[in-house]
Amino acid sequence: MNPGTYESPLASRNASPQMLRLFSPQHKFGLWRRLWLELARQEKALGLSRITDEALRQMEANLDNIDFARAADWEKRLRHDVMAHVHTFEECAPAAKGIIHLGATSQYVVDNADLIIMRDAMRLLCVRLANAIQALADFALKWKDLPTLGYTHYQPAQLTTVGKRATLWAQDFVLDLEELEYRIKSLQFRGVKGTTGTQASFLSLFDGNHEKVEELDRRVTSAFGFERSFAVTGQTYPRKVDAQIISSLACCAASVHKFCNDIRLLAGMKQIEEPFEAEQVGSSAMAYKRNPMRCERATGLSRFVISLSTSPLQTAAEQWFERTLDDSSNKRLAIPEPFLAMDGALQIVVNVARGLVVYPKVIEAAVMAELPFMATEEILMAAVKAGGDRQELHERIRTHSMAAAQQVKQFGRKNDLIERLEADPLLRGVNLTQVLDPAHFVGRAPEQTVLFVKTVLAGVCDRYQEDLNQQVELRV
Repeated sequence: MNPGTYESPLASRNASPQMLRLFSPQHKFGLWRRLWLELARQEKALGLSRITDEALRQMEANLDNIDFARAADWEKRLRHDVMAHVHTFEECAPAAKGIIHLGATSQYVVDNADLIIMRDAMRLLCVRLANAIQALADFALKWKDLPTLGYTHYQPAQLTTVGKRATLWAQDFVLDLEELEYRIKSLQFRGVKGTTGTQASFLSLFDGNHEKVEELDRRVTSAFGFERSFAVTGQTYPRKVDAQIISSLACCAASVHKFCNDIRLLAGMKQIEEPFEAEQVGSSAMAYKRNPMRCERATGLSRFVISLSTSPLQTAAEQWFERTLDDSSNKRLAIPEPFLAMDGALQIVVNVARGLVVYPKVIEAAVMAELPFMATEEILMAAVKAGGDRQELHERIRTHSMAAAQQVKQFGRKNDLIERLEADPLLRGVNLTQVLDPAHFVGRAPEQTVLFVKTVLAGVCDRYQEDLNQQVELRV
């Protein structure tokens, strides 16, 4: 850390070392050199005799031996980052001088490297999501039977269970995981297409042999783990791809925001809290406070990702004909930053989901404060079965309900509806304790929870079995 220089909090406070490595200069420019090496290797294999074995050997020996100071000096002189790194590579692999970047355009290394990085970064986010889903699956099963108030419009509604609510959070993350898996599977390589995508330079190198040009594209694409490359490009791969990927991250951000907001609301009701460490300080002034700082931080990061989703769309819309350079400076920000932010946010989700603290007695008290109102129909039916008159009972229950509501809303007193009903002679034949068992009001919530975990979440855990139970460390 250099305290005299600005440092992005995405790097210093949020993103993991794995994600930071993917977007690091060392990794990016190391990929450039690997792309140059593979291009030269396949050009030689397809008949370009001027590429020698010694050239390939020297290139391979210096893939990660990057003199960044020398590259910066070249770029200052040339005002071109790719040519700066071509010269820097040539200086440590002199036998390859003149054949590095042969036939290629800058976007051969820039775009293909970006696609590799985004693919691998999406894979890392998939692992984060799988761990979050696993933690929520465990939580859902543990609390599948605990009745809790459901809320619609943030008003008390029919009961659900704590575990069933967790399946709603998990379901959002499953949708995000499937979306990222689709993006990875469908991602295409730019491949070897030349300056404006016509492959004219490679056609010239291979003396008009179209088959060799096509084979070169296929070989390089396969070497970097892609099933196919774009059939046609301009100078770049379609910038719409960036927009699609970052939009997928924004959808994931919305799920994180929803989950963390729900935990923040539940913490305010003292029903469920995020983990709180022994020496953690909730407030610099109010010593008693346990602020949900992790969830607050994740919602802030998520809003940032959502806000970035429009930038790649605008870049895609602004590309003129085969390409214009205003995409470059924007991509340097709009691509890495949402990945770094989502990495940090999802680590928080995993940490919180694994350590959620539930307060059953507080939840029960909230349920019992509202349940008498919700149970009035059940009470009416039980009283009718006991021999009462339906219309007379309905009016009597309605009158008692209004009176009890007045006690709660106007005087801040507890809900005394049950006491009123127990004292009413018309309802003496009804076992109100049995009628008011909260478990009778949760419907199929426990069964739905078990079924969802078995049929949906278990599949995720099976696919990512080797990547589960990964440790996440929140630096601050």
